[in-house]
This record gives sequence, C-alpha cells and structure tokens, in this order.
Amino acid sequence: MNNNPLLNCDYEKGVCEILETPNAETSSAQLETNKTDRITIIYYTDPICSSCWGIEPQLRKLKLEYGQAIDIDYRMGGLLPSWDIYNSGGISKPSDVAGHWEEVSPHYKMPIDGDVWVEDPLNSSYPPSIAFKAAQMQDKKKAIVFLRIIREMVFLDKLNITKTEHLEKAATLAKLDVSQWKDDYESKAQIEFKKDLDLGRQLGVRGFPTLMFVKDEEIIDILYGFKPYDDFEKRIKKLNPEVQKNEYSSDWQNLFAIYPTLTTQEFAVLSNISFEKSQEFLLNLSNENKLSRKKLKNGDLWISLKNN
Repeated sequence: MNNNPLLNCDYEKGVCEILETPNAETSSAQLETNKTDRITIIYYTDPICSSCWGIEPQLRKLKLEYGQAIDIDYRMGGLLPSWDIYNSGGISKPSDVAGHWEEVSPHYKMPIDGDVWVEDPLNSSYPPSIAFKAAQMQDKKKAIVFLRIIREMVFLDKLNITKTEHLEKAATLAKLDVSQWKDDYESKAQIEFKKDLDLGRQLGVRGFPTLMFVKDEEIIDILYGFKPYDDFEKRIKKLNPEVQKNEYSSDWQNLFAIYPTLTTQEFAVLSNISFEKSQEFLLNLSNENKLSRKKLKNGDLWISLKNN
C-alpha cells in the first residue's frame, strides 16, 4: 500500500485523499462547537491541496450569502508529511505533482502552475500548515487572509511555502503581529496542528476538501471533494430551512473591496455569469486601468488597484 497521500489526488472525484485508515469512527469524536443557532462547518484542508484551491469560488460565495448563519472552522489535515514515506505509485516524487497540477487547472478553471514542483519543490505541507495555525491562534480572520496569500504564492507564483522568508512575508501581508506569529509557530502552533491531525483521524477524514456540517454538536452532513455551489447551499438549507440568504451586490467594485484578489472563475461564480463573460469583463476593466491583471501560466489573477 502506498502511504503518500498525494498519490491519490483525483480531479474527477475532486479530492486529494489520504490513504491511511482512520483510527476511529465519526461518532466517537468529541466535537467542541459554539452553542448558538449558527451552523458550524468543520473544514479540513491543506495549503497545497489543489482540490481545495478549486473550491475557493464556492467558499467565497457561501460566505457572502450565508456568512451571518455559519461559522467555518478551518482545520489542517497534513496532506504531505514527507516524500520519504512513499513506496510506489503514479506520483512518487515532487516532479510528478507538476503534471497533476497542470491537469487539474483547466478542470477547476482555476490558475495553477505546477512548475514549483520542478523548480523549487516542497518536501512537506506541514510547515505552512503549522504557520496557518500560528496565524489562527492570533486572529481567525487574518488567518484566512494568510492562507489565501500562501496559496497564491504556491499555486500561482511557484514559491516554496515551506521556506521561512515566504511565510514571514505572508504574515506581514496579512497584518499579523509577526513577532508573536514567529513565537507561536515555533511552539504552540505545532501542538494545535497535532490536535487537528488527531481530530481528523477521529472524525474519519480521509481527504481534502472535507466539510462537515455541524448542528448542536452533531455532524448532520458531509461534503467531500470538489462540488458545485448548489451542493454547499443545499446543506445549509437542510440544517436550517428558514435560513435567509444575504442578497449581496455583485458590482465589481463591491466584490473587489471584499476580496482584493479574484481569479476569473471566482468573479464568474460571485457575479453569476459565465467564465467567458467574466474574462471579457475583467479584461476590459484592466484595459481601462481599473484593475491590475496578473497574467499566469494557466489563467489570470485580477487585483484591486487599492491592494497594489
């Protein structure tokens, strides 16, 4: 049996699976959620999970429409402990991931450049996962910004996000207290990361993305892998049939005020238009110097000029 979890990333399933056998059943895990009327979504992810990058448009829209009714609890799952644990299989070394990323990019319509796995490959996803936990300990909202930044670094900019210089830059850009972040990264965050791994095993998490929809400390439904937005929305309504959708403004200025960087697909999903119309509209804004266009190998990132 091959123990390298990256070996089982399948874009047709829309998931990056772990091949380890869970230690316990979901029902045996002790869930600690806030006792409110809000729905908790336990989201197991990883900074280098391509399928998780693929659901960014859906998650961003979910937060806009149902943010008042949900709490998303980000957990790190440890997709790549080390390259030393593999035995055999289709992906057994970093350069094999490059081709996989190039393959999934058009499937998710999200820009991904696999060349990082050839030019400066990561040896583990643990360092950026621990770095996220350090950010999360300090400020949950800034931690999500931090996670977005390091994902753009690795998927778009071909940066090895195990390196301290890139993680520190991300912490600075996310406006964290970098000194505190460093201290937590070296100590408490490692404990918090281990807690995430332990809970994931107890919950039977076998891949990413895994989103567990919790109500009154009980897992009611699970969304596993890349799914269209309707699948997210149906689960919210299942747990709370009376939930009210927030009708947000899809004006481009409003969207970029909320999310300073958007891919073409993200803008399409948030604006309820086709990918092609999104590309045309954003290109026109760029030509009018209203947005900054970052041309990438497999797509574009559009950046608010206020974020430059």
